[in-house]
Amino acid sequence: MTKKKSISASKASLVLFLCQMISALDVPLDSKLLEELSQPPTITQQSPKDYIVDPRENIVIQCEAKGKPPPSFSWTRNGTHFDIDKDAQVTMKPNSGTLVINIMNGGKAEAYEGVYQCTARNERGAAISNNIVIRPSRSPLWTKEKLEPNQVREGDSLVLHCRPPVGLPPPIIFWMDNAFQRLPQSERVSQGLNGDLYFSNVQPEDTREDYICYARFNHTQTIQQKQPISVKVFSMDSLNDTIAANLSDTDVYGARPVTERQPVLLTPTGSTSTKVELRGNVLLLECIAAGLPTPVIRWIKEGGELPANRTFFENFKKTLKIIDVSEADSGNYKCIARNILGSAHHVISVTVKAAPYWITAPRNLVLSPGEDGTLICRANGNPKPSISWLANGVPIAIAPEDPSRKVDGDTIIFSHVQERSSAVYQCNASNEYGYLLANAFVNVLAEPPRILTPANKLYQVIADSPALLDCAYFGSPKPEIEWFKGVKGSILHGSEYIFHDNGTLEIPVAQKDSTGAYTCVARNKLGKIQNEVQLEIKDPTVIIKQPEYKVIQRYGQVSFECIIKHDSTLLPTVIWLKDNDELPDDERFLVGKDNLTIMNVTDKDDGTYTCIVNTTLDSVSASAVLTVVAAPPTPAIIYARPNPPFDLELTGQLERSVELSWIPGDENNSPITNFVIEYEDGLHEPGLWHYQTEVPGTQTTVQLKLSPYVNYSFRVIAVNEIGRSQPSEPSEQYLTKSANPDENPSNVQGIGSEPDNLVITWESLKGFQSNGPGLQYKVSWRQKDVDDEWTSVIVANVSKYIVSGTPTFVPYEIKVQALNDLGYAPEPSEVIGHSGEDLPMVAPGNVQVHVINSTLAKVHWDPVPLKTVRGHLQGYKVYYWKVQSLSRRSRRHVEKKILTFKGNKTFGMLPGLEPYSTYKLNVRVANGKGEGPASPDKVFRTPEGVPSSPSFLKITNPTLDSLTLEWGSPTHPNGVLTSYILKFQPINNTHELGPLVEIRIPANESSLILKNLNYSTRYKFYFNAQTSVGSGNQITEEAVTIMDEAGILHPAVGAGKVQPLYPRIRNVTTAAAETYANISWEYEGPDHANFYVEYGVAGSKEDWKKEIVNGSRSFFVLKGLTPGTAYKVRVGAEGLSGFRSSEDVFETGPAMASRQVDIATQGWFIGLMCAVALLILILLIVCFIRRNKGGKYPVKEKEDAHADPEIQPMKEDDGTFGEYSDAEDHKPLKKGSRTPSDRTVKKEDSDDSLVDYGEGVNGQFNEDGSFIGQYSGKKEKEPAEGNESSEAPSPVNAMNSFV
Repeated sequence: MTKKKSISASKASLVLFLCQMISALDVPLDSKLLEELSQPPTITQQSPKDYIVDPRENIVIQCEAKGKPPPSFSWTRNGTHFDIDKDAQVTMKPNSGTLVINIMNGGKAEAYEGVYQCTARNERGAAISNNIVIRPSRSPLWTKEKLEPNQVREGDSLVLHCRPPVGLPPPIIFWMDNAFQRLPQSERVSQGLNGDLYFSNVQPEDTREDYICYARFNHTQTIQQKQPISVKVFSMDSLNDTIAANLSDTDVYGARPVTERQPVLLTPTGSTSTKVELRGNVLLLECIAAGLPTPVIRWIKEGGELPANRTFFENFKKTLKIIDVSEADSGNYKCIARNILGSAHHVISVTVKAAPYWITAPRNLVLSPGEDGTLICRANGNPKPSISWLANGVPIAIAPEDPSRKVDGDTIIFSHVQERSSAVYQCNASNEYGYLLANAFVNVLAEPPRILTPANKLYQVIADSPALLDCAYFGSPKPEIEWFKGVKGSILHGSEYIFHDNGTLEIPVAQKDSTGAYTCVARNKLGKIQNEVQLEIKDPTVIIKQPEYKVIQRYGQVSFECIIKHDSTLLPTVIWLKDNDELPDDERFLVGKDNLTIMNVTDKDDGTYTCIVNTTLDSVSASAVLTVVAAPPTPAIIYARPNPPFDLELTGQLERSVELSWIPGDENNSPITNFVIEYEDGLHEPGLWHYQTEVPGTQTTVQLKLSPYVNYSFRVIAVNEIGRSQPSEPSEQYLTKSANPDENPSNVQGIGSEPDNLVITWESLKGFQSNGPGLQYKVSWRQKDVDDEWTSVIVANVSKYIVSGTPTFVPYEIKVQALNDLGYAPEPSEVIGHSGEDLPMVAPGNVQVHVINSTLAKVHWDPVPLKTVRGHLQGYKVYYWKVQSLSRRSRRHVEKKILTFKGNKTFGMLPGLEPYSTYKLNVRVANGKGEGPASPDKVFRTPEGVPSSPSFLKITNPTLDSLTLEWGSPTHPNGVLTSYILKFQPINNTHELGPLVEIRIPANESSLILKNLNYSTRYKFYFNAQTSVGSGNQITEEAVTIMDEAGILHPAVGAGKVQPLYPRIRNVTTAAAETYANISWEYEGPDHANFYVEYGVAGSKEDWKKEIVNGSRSFFVLKGLTPGTAYKVRVGAEGLSGFRSSEDVFETGPAMASRQVDIATQGWFIGLMCAVALLILILLIVCFIRRNKGGKYPVKEKEDAHADPEIQPMKEDDGTFGEYSDAEDHKPLKKGSRTPSDRTVKKEDSDDSLVDYGEGVNGQFNEDGSFIGQYSGKKEKEPAEGNESSEAPSPVNAMNSFV
């Protein structure tokens, strides 16, 4: 009896501890907080369990871990300590446990085969990696064998064996010919899973001598080939002819004709076989049959169906492929081979076993001293896996004892833990097919409360909307959170507030009086802390005058109004849409402050116009329809909307249908195009009318489909081109009977709002969709890919259900079924949802910055493992800020900038940097919950750039021969200033510039007195600053030295300032055409000046022509100019002697083609043609005289012999494979040396290695297997070497794309 009580108490204790597990602390992923808290090691990255390496490359065995303090690393090999210091070929990366074994400098990969395990250790525990089995890849040579030619009769079956060498991993097999072309495969000829080539029946066209099997070894990037196999097919006709030639007429002869045969299985043999496959793998079953005609293969599963969406047929249905197999796929699979003569079948008994897989993996536990907690490790498999525990890498049975720890099978129970209880525990679940190893730490912390939400954070909310005020916190033990309004206010409580577990205060309906300061207080036994935030309530944005329905005739004008009222502190933006799209890019659409106007309306303007008003906090919209109609043909005809129908009558009432009839109203000169029928549900939504259907305008009755449990009333609306009529009077009411729901809720979703919950939402059925009273919903869920039963709950007519206590971000199968008092709706479809996201666990690593120039940098980082994202990956965020300007000591507020790079991107550009500055940046990964921890800050500097222009340039104290210049340093030096550059030149009365003088001024100067200047002279100054990179932008200024000493102003009048010189004409511009030019200018000086324009041909010494400008305009048109001529022009003012603008030069356009002179009418051209004709006539006379004198000309009697075309060299651009010269005698190619038409290669001209084609390993192949390399026929074949080597040469890496 005592023993039973003890067992019962133990179970009760276990249940109590499991319930208390939810109170374990969650550590927020705040970067500053994580840097301060001690934490046991966690393995973040490791190599795969079965690690096959390339024997030619260095071996890298990964082991990365995090912890506080940073962990140290050690390794075991084959179960014993691996001392890397004693092996010169092995090194460990700094601040990492990753091993690098140097194979490329003399090491042998075979010497490092074995089982490796990494241990990461700090003062709070030790985490271990999986057992990593290292094996080098092997690609042995083909075994030499003598292959006899295959001679078969037409119609017989044939198997060509490949028997590839055993490699690691196994090679990929494919068959090709001597021309490196894939051998065609079909239902008759195909390659089996073992690499053999099967012929269901052979045909004469199968005769060839180059069936070659190739084996590709991926890891070593090598390809091996088998010796070519010869096949000769004897047809019955040729065989009979041969027999007839050797027998007398009296002999009886004749081979049997090709006979049809029923199917026989070539593989697998026998009637039954077995197959074992592991859960989650791909199941491949194969049946290949012989027969004539070629058999067709069909697959069935005895006693069941082939799984939908996971079943595929390959190799002309000879291979059955089932992906992601589970225990439910076990059973007997039958393949049936059939042709017209019969069938054959084979049954394969499939058993699906399972390596261990997690049901509940142990999770890290953070506790405070004196608290309780549990670690749970549950796994499944076939056979059932065994569970064993380790503590800090040591079996728990021999680990140091901990009085707070108790092991109960797959659970470790902790009670009244102390700081010394911190450790890392390992759970190992194993069976004969594999194992799972998981690390989970117990971290005991004693920390006073901390509030992570920034102080005085401002929240802005629209009135009558929910307000969420954050108070992110951490402490150990878990702090209690209280909220106060104001500094001395009382504690908040009651139904008007919602207090969330994460510290957030929710005000469901915020009002104006909710505005103010709110204080969050966090306290535990180690201390107390508080934080204040601000809440502002804004008035909602309202459209007080909405756009209204408009009917407008073509070519008229219409206007829609949209007058709004908004909070004075919010800036609204108004957007107009047409049919939910942007307005057409048409100048007829005029958008005003409060309206939209459409000019000259056309038929295409017909549609719905929407006014959308957006602020930073809310958005409202309103729509109106514009109907465009044709203008009335005559004033006498008035078009209008139709009158409403009347006299509605219901007949033929049934449970699910009724007939409605009506009488149309007057159509008002526009034919009725259709009738719209609407209904009201007086039982569920009285007063609300819904669209039911519509019928053509010629129809006055309609059969209406009805839903159960609805109290129907109907009304009819007539429609013509003008618009819709008023609704008719409602019909009599008709109440339908109740029934089961016909449909289930739509838009079912599962999205967690917290890391440990799943929020299932759906769109509730409308009242009439309930089909009866007592509408409820059956909500069901189960974790995906875990053999759990469905968990169901029935809820009231709501649209949300929250499942608590879920693992973080795991997939769930969800379904929601409607039911009422009469029964259930049909079985609903399943949807996939995810439990709540949590903040990412780790920061991106290996952050590198490459400074491109003084304002641009590129940042790289390594992506975080997807399993540590703990949610939907949103992207990466780069935080960067300027720490210091190297050219200025002044510090200002540090403004952090954020750039977001969506998806799994691992680099980004940082634009807009300031030159010659020190920056810091870090990178964080983001999911739907938020951002993960920041990577360590990376410091980089931008180089110097050119400075901005000096901040000002003032010219003061003018004298007869000097001016004083004062300036300010550049606002942005962008580096170390080396000097200032001052350039200046005089300007004469005609605004012509004199010689340019340049002065270099030290960078520490801020003023300069220019002496020895000309009196009463205007000078133009150009001033800029310089760094070692170059010169910055310049600023310009003009000033005048005074005429005499009397010209110096008295200080009271304006001493120290240079007075402007009036008048002034500048910026003379011209726009020239063929015979005229438009002259414009800018004028500074007294009003009412009378201008004139002077012009002349450029370069000419003729007097200037003068044109008077009427009035005081600043433009003038010169007419009567000569096309294609350069002119000079200047502008002056009457009454101001010698005052003119500087000269401008322009050129008129060329004359039009119609004005060009015809060359045929020119005298010089006619004279030239006459001279040519006379010269030809003289030559003809001379030739005639010589011929009459009997002159003879010698003729060559002999011709050169032509070379024999047989010995001409062959063109090199012929791409046929067989055309290359013999390597021994180098004779020219003859026509007979070409490759036969069947594309075979004679044995003496071929070999069994791809290396002999082309220039060694430089041959290239297309992705389809065709040879594309250039080769030489004069290269002698070199003797093969190294045949005893276990590694084959890599003839053609590019052939990796064959398969």
